[in-house]
Amino acid sequence: MESHREEVSGMNDLLFVPIAIAGISHHQATVDRLEQFRFADEAAFLARAKGRFRGVLIIQTCNRIEILVHGESSALRSLLEEEGRSGFSLLTGTEALRHLLLLAAGMESMIVGEDQIIGQLKDALALAKEAGAASPILELCINKAVHTGIEVRRHTRINRGAVSIGSAAVLLAEEQLGSLEGKRILVVGSGEMGMLVAQALAAKKLTAMYVANRTYNRAEVLAKKIGGKAVKLTELPRYMTISDLVISCTSAPHPIIYRENLQEIMRSRRWPLDSHPRPLVLIDIAQPRDVEEGTEEIDGIHLFTIDSLRRINELTMNTRKEAAEQAGSFVEEELHQFTRLLNGKAADETLSHLHTWAESIRLRERDRALSRLGAGNPRAGQIVDDLSRALVNKILSEVTVSIRLCAECGDLGYAQSLVAAITQGEKICFRNEE
Repeated sequence: MESHREEVSGMNDLLFVPIAIAGISHHQATVDRLEQFRFADEAAFLARAKGRFRGVLIIQTCNRIEILVHGESSALRSLLEEEGRSGFSLLTGTEALRHLLLLAAGMESMIVGEDQIIGQLKDALALAKEAGAASPILELCINKAVHTGIEVRRHTRINRGAVSIGSAAVLLAEEQLGSLEGKRILVVGSGEMGMLVAQALAAKKLTAMYVANRTYNRAEVLAKKIGGKAVKLTELPRYMTISDLVISCTSAPHPIIYRENLQEIMRSRRWPLDSHPRPLVLIDIAQPRDVEEGTEEIDGIHLFTIDSLRRINELTMNTRKEAAEQAGSFVEEELHQFTRLLNGKAADETLSHLHTWAESIRLRERDRALSRLGAGNPRAGQIVDDLSRALVNKILSEVTVSIRLCAECGDLGYAQSLVAAITQGEKICFRNEE
């Protein structure tokens, strides 16, 4: 269900810079719904979107797809509807900023307190900058969010004992197999998630760990780090036949483990006199999914997806409630400073008008003075120019600070009125005047 909230509770809560964020996450969407909403080509999406906003970036992880814009929320809603997306949440103003800070703090993650979101936010900004879709305001927003996320983790225990999705998958595997000691495990994918999974498994007393990847060299690198064996994707059937557990986490845009192949693999796992094959636990934490739909119907297959990890988060969250409350309080303090910072930026256009007006006067009066001095002394010209520039800067220094403070405190109208009074001789409109 779509929601649209904007913070309007008081002057200090107003945000003058148009910021909006929209999308879906594990909070309200299943794995299937996330797959349907996902943008397969992020760069292409940014290319389509950047003409509508001063800045736009997209954050896509295993359990969320969100679009942050420096622009109007109505334009963001229209864009997503044109892109065939529906059922998204839409936040604007300080609510959007609060969500961004909570996201960076790990408070919105499926595994509360996980650290991967920090890198994912940085990657989203890097992609937006590469696509020419970032704005200075969006860059400021992401950098502030990343800083807040780091500080939250430093000042609270929100990520003490926290598990990533990768290590949560290993906990789930231990629940299903009783113990991983002596087991053979196949990890498919050697990216960031594959690394997290492999590192969590390396501490277990396994008989063997196999690492498969589309690029064999990357599989070799990861296998070497964790003392495992690299295998090629073409060898998956063989190693799935001898493994007790398969954890798949590639970035492939389509399934790589097919139902038909698994049926053949499970036939190979049945002893001649057994009525059922040896069980095979499959944990698919990829987005989009690596394992073809319907696989769970095969005899002996026990398939788990990201949706299965929600319970792991509930268990870890119970142990970190106090830290979560501290993190929430810290975020609220940062939100206030964040709003002031952005509102100060909102005064830039007003200040630009003031300084442009002052510069035009300076140049006019400088030229008049130089014409009266004549061309006999070139050094006098430089002195007059330096003097006029210094006078303007001194005169505008204090009023510039006042205008920016007005904006930071939620009174941009008064700042604009002050500039109009200086540049056009208009009456200053006080806040309580009609």
